Amino acid sequence: MKLAEALINRADLQKRIEQMRSRITANARYQEGEEPSEDAAALLLEVGTLLDALEQLVVAVNLTNASTLLDDGRTMTEALAHRDMLRSRHAILVAAADASSGSGDFGGYRQLRSELRQVSALPTSQIRSQADDVARRLRELDVLVQQANWEADLAD
Repeated sequence: MKLAEALINRADLQKRIEQMRSRITANARYQEGEEPSEDAAALLLEVGTLLDALEQLVVAVNLTNASTLLDDGRTMTEALAHRDMLRSRHAILVAAADASSGSGDFGGYRQLRSELRQVSALPTSQIRSQADDVARRLRELDVLVQQANWEADLAD
């Protein structure tokens, strides 16, 4: 199985587990004289099996990520950590540019001329340029990660 397939299976398992959790909590109590729509105890057993399968899959994915080298020489684990950092950096730069330009929740709107005018403390265009550069690097890294996901075999 390829790493990408395992990641799809992991997402599916996580979704199914969350659905099972909802079904369990919905059927854990019922009104006297009525029957629950599902057996909560049986659902608990079923979700236990799903959780065991998820654990095995996560271990295999993590082992694969630690041993898979990307074309740029980094391990997948290093690349994923770098991708998370790039996403955070991009979000911060976009928020800073929005705040400095007065857009979004940071409007520079004045109701009266007597109100003090808001002035930007940051060079908005430079911040947006930095955000664009980070977004480009993030896209390039995503391409490397996706390529490796479809090429790497899942560790046993």
